[in-house]
Amino acid sequence: MTQRLQWERDGQHWPHRAHSRFVQAAGLRWHIQQFESTLAHAPLALLIHGTGASTHSWRGLAPLLTPHVTVLSLDLPGHAFTEMPSGGSGSRLMSLPGMAQAIGAVLAALDVSPALLIGHSAGAALAVRMALDGWARPQQIVSINGALQPLGGLAGQVFSPVAKLMSALPFVPSLFAWQATHPSVLQKLMDSTGSRLDAEGMALYGQLVSNPGHAAGALGMMANWDLPQLAADLPRLSTPLSLIVGSQDHTVPPRQAERLRTLWPTSSAAAVPQLISLPGLGHLAHEEQPELVASHVLAQFKALQGE
Repeated sequence: MTQRLQWERDGQHWPHRAHSRFVQAAGLRWHIQQFESTLAHAPLALLIHGTGASTHSWRGLAPLLTPHVTVLSLDLPGHAFTEMPSGGSGSRLMSLPGMAQAIGAVLAALDVSPALLIGHSAGAALAVRMALDGWARPQQIVSINGALQPLGGLAGQVFSPVAKLMSALPFVPSLFAWQATHPSVLQKLMDSTGSRLDAEGMALYGQLVSNPGHAAGALGMMANWDLPQLAADLPRLSTPLSLIVGSQDHTVPPRQAERLRTLWPTSSAAAVPQLISLPGLGHLAHEEQPELVASHVLAQFKALQGE
């Protein structure tokens, strides 16, 4: 069995540990964090991290939103402290539709309905998939450097097949995690995002990527992603969508968001997404400057509500 992170051992100094708890849904034990707003009857915002990340990704942003919304975040299946499905990378729960449905089961178990979905990278694709499939009925979706379109060129042709092969080999997650224990490897991974994080952020990602169980979850998620189908279904999206993009994102090229807007189907029930560019920030923009991202998220949400 692949070694996984253990809450009582590895979560002792997890960001906002006091807001953490565990819930059973879709056959998994999920790690969630909830930040109650000081505002009476505050709407709920669900924050969905990207591949290879966790709830820690929102450590700076979540508290900045709570004066206006209640915040719920979670570790995706196989990531950090949420269980890996029994079928491993071959489980439907690791696919885009399956994971969207599973998050819907978490919301049902908690008896909550988010008014706002905020997704980073692959988390943005999950947010859109949830809205399309009826697992959530948000008033707005905010994509932060969202991976909403298939990769172009050669990368798009080999990415999923290679990920499927790697996730099927039992020794690969351990090998990847062992390599990630080297500081130079972690730094190269971070450089590839175009972001610069503080020491705490680097240490948290180091803890995650050096764990074989977390690595297996990230590989399984990549192996099962179906962005062409999501792109084909976008005309059915009726939820307003905002695109927040770091100009130095090396993971999801900013031109993808620009291309999405120009190719936005006239048949879509939603208006062309608004694009907000963040100069000088990379793929992890919400971790680099959470205050700036929070200001844009809240401004978009309040404008939609007519405030």
